[in-house]
Amino acid sequence: MGKHKAAHIVWDWNGTLFHDNEAIIGATNAAFLELGLEPITLERYRALYCVPVPKFYERLIGRLPTDAEWELMDGIFHRYYAEHRAACGLTSGAVELLAGWASAGRSQSILSMYVHDELIPLVRGFGIESHFVRVDGRTGPSGGSKATHMVRHLGALAGVDPARTVVIGDAADDAVAALAAGARAVLYTGGSHSRASLEQVGVPVVDTLEEAVEEAQRVAA
Repeated sequence: MGKHKAAHIVWDWNGTLFHDNEAIIGATNAAFLELGLEPITLERYRALYCVPVPKFYERLIGRLPTDAEWELMDGIFHRYYAEHRAACGLTSGAVELLAGWASAGRSQSILSMYVHDELIPLVRGFGIESHFVRVDGRTGPSGGSKATHMVRHLGALAGVDPARTVVIGDAADDAVAALAAGARAVLYTGGSHSRASLEQVGVPVVDTLEEAVEEAQRVAA
């Protein structure tokens, strides 16, 4: 009999550990202004947001953007997001939850679709990097699903059993990615999706990160 592996959490970053709703909506509307589009409220954003992201823009403007339009919109968004994110911080209680999970002898990691070379110094700047066995950001094109990245992320974690792994994120795509990798998911309502849209996914939905960690302990038991 092999050793029973401990529960592992894969944390999403944007909208989950990093409370950046204001930066997201600010950058989105700044990009819209440059493109001659009407601004969007946070409530409407959370009701319509989906992955792949070009599909989100189709919901907003009534058609899929062309490749050239998508490249332009994505570049404008990330330029403005880099400016807006400086005013954002970690989600309330995140530091204590990360420390508590680690002190209990359990492992955790970050998988984000935010660009890797920008994610690493951001995580490091909050002084929380030591809590994670691995931190991965996006290294390829933006706008796609997290699923293939999740499979690769878990495959790189020695001693982590996907069956005892819980992905905590704020988007339906986090649950899709968890399923692709053989893991579970808990979705948090404080980020990019409304509760109504998350409840359609069929996994536990919670309103705080504390509840998310409690649920992760339960489903990974």
